[in-house]
Amino acid sequence: MALCEGVIARCDLEAYLDGVLVEGALPYRKLFDLANAESGLVDGDMMALAARIQAYASVDPGGMGPLAIVASGQTQQEYAQLFAALTVSRRRLKIFRSAGAAEKWLAAPE
Repeated sequence: MALCEGVIARCDLEAYLDGVLVEGALPYRKLFDLANAESGLVDGDMMALAARIQAYASVDPGGMGPLAIVASGQTQQEYAQLFAALTVSRRRLKIFRSAGAAEKWLAAPE
């Protein structure tokens, strides 16, 4: 579970993604909670992050586990939807407005 607070920059997201890869956690279920965060991303950041994630997906033979994104505000929802569209992969991904609903979805059998 990643709980984001304050302004999030590209370097913050890259550090998180690198940590997931280094720890071998790509195949595991993930909850990424943006409810208490605001974006500090600039043009091009989402494309760069999407490219990084696509590269990770090709590196790990275990694949990528399901991802639940909690995005309660309109701007958060828009970024989450853009992220989902740019990082098309074989993993399950769903956007929620509450952490409870996201946790329930992640806990359900696939």
